[in-house]
Amino acid sequence: MNKHLFRMTGYLGAQESYTEAKAVLVGVPMDYTVSNRAGTRTGPQQIRTVSYALEPYSVYQDLSLEDICYYDAGDIMLPIGNVSESLSMIEKIAGQVFVDQKFPIFLGGEHLISFPLIKACYERYPELVVLHFDAHADLRVQYFNESNSHATVMQKVVKLLGKKRVYQFGIRSGIKEEFVYAREHTKMYVDEIFPALNDVIGELKGKPVYITLDIDVVDPAYAPGTGTPEPGGCTSREILAAVCAMKPLNVVGLDIVEVSPVYDDSEITSVLAAKLVREALLAFVPK
Repeated sequence: MNKHLFRMTGYLGAQESYTEAKAVLVGVPMDYTVSNRAGTRTGPQQIRTVSYALEPYSVYQDLSLEDICYYDAGDIMLPIGNVSESLSMIEKIAGQVFVDQKFPIFLGGEHLISFPLIKACYERYPELVVLHFDAHADLRVQYFNESNSHATVMQKVVKLLGKKRVYQFGIRSGIKEEFVYAREHTKMYVDEIFPALNDVIGELKGKPVYITLDIDVVDPAYAPGTGTPEPGGCTSREILAAVCAMKPLNVVGLDIVEVSPVYDDSEITSVLAAKLVREALLAFVPK
């Protein structure tokens, strides 16, 4: 792998060979544009650390991590504070993972990292659609006069992909202009995951799908360790069910972002993220 990556304590059951792996985990420890509370740069390693509290077997899917080969590449060594250079590095490294035909799971980090990840994915899959799970619309043009922000990321993705190729679930926060924009440019399901997701799955079968999952889509009662907690979200059971429900789709990449361990004294947010990684590996990686 790229020299900008370094090995860390790996995710539960990760193998030693990148070449043989069908899936790759990459940490993206960037939190330079967060609008409320920083700390997500430590999210990737904390997700790895708490993963050892989990069993490799999933009762939801009757599958075990022992039956698939995946590699943990560690965290990208980003130039702290340099947003443009960091985004460029993220896109380049993600692009290599896609070229190598690995299934990637990217661990954030703030939500802005999803833009270069999706750009790299789109270059390989021009028919790409994005499923976005979040409390926040993230459709602003600027936030505090800054266009590169975790509050603008999905507006940038919409411009990249075109109208109605971003599906948004669980959204329950944003300024009015974002919701007006969404009516014309995205497929937004306000404050809802199910049953909307089941309807969308039938519509998207066969298309390449990228999933971006902001942990704050989950109610802070279940996931308090995030920078912008928003009451009124789904349960941890519901988001786990959502990942499993997307198994029939042609998912080509996924990120889980905005886990902030400094606000997660009980570690339940990090454990939830680690469990989502397990379910994603079992759902989307070829056996």
